[in-house]
Amino acid sequence: MRPLEGHHAIVTGGGSGIGAAIARTLAAQGARLTLVGRRAAPIEALAHALHGTAVTADVTDRAQVDAALAHARAANGPVTILINNAGAAESTPFARIDAAGWRRMMAINLDAVFHCTQAALPDLRAASAGRIVTVASTAALKGYAYTAAYAAAKHGVLGLTRSLALELAGTSVTVNAVCPGFTDTAIVAEAAANIARISGRTPDAARAELARFNPQGRLITPEEVAASVLWLCLPDSGSITGQAIAIAGGEVM
Repeated sequence: MRPLEGHHAIVTGGGSGIGAAIARTLAAQGARLTLVGRRAAPIEALAHALHGTAVTADVTDRAQVDAALAHARAANGPVTILINNAGAAESTPFARIDAAGWRRMMAINLDAVFHCTQAALPDLRAASAGRIVTVASTAALKGYAYTAAYAAAKHGVLGLTRSLALELAGTSVTVNAVCPGFTDTAIVAEAAANIARISGRTPDAARAELARFNPQGRLITPEEVAASVLWLCLPDSGSITGQAIAIAGGEVM
């Protein structure tokens, strides 16, 4: 048997980038999948390819999260693995962040983790090996200029992860975070485009500047992040909890 046979994994933001790589990796190891996202087309296409379920929902809205979980359970049974992957990044000098921008970053990067985790928790506690893995960022471990709201939200995610891991330490549920550095996704492509527009450099030069944060001199691949997530989800990873796994090529935190 594949190690995740019999498990039901929910992946938020699962239609592209890191979320899609995680979905493919978990499915390859036998998990039944529910992909949740705001954009129907990408999650429906991937869910069809992986014989999973797609649920269109805004994970910053608790009522939509509860409805999505009910749909997921009806399709695939109780949730045993929750991957909190949905997120977004905005780059703005701190003095120019307005309340709406601050709230956007908190809503998608922190509030959504709270809503999804709390909604799935009864199922996870009842599972023989419940797993919660949140895709955070190296911004959960250190600061970056011009990303104060994003970094604050990701630091909050790590605090939530560590606190909940201790709260659930006497159960079968583990709670961990993975913290990728700059990863070859649409978010980094948008960041590179912004750098190029502001600085006059080419998009390739802007991507190279982001890659230089990694001592290995490259962007992380979504598949590398997915491999670490899979390891944390395996049944024999039950003693690993409350951790923040940096996937960053040796970048100093």
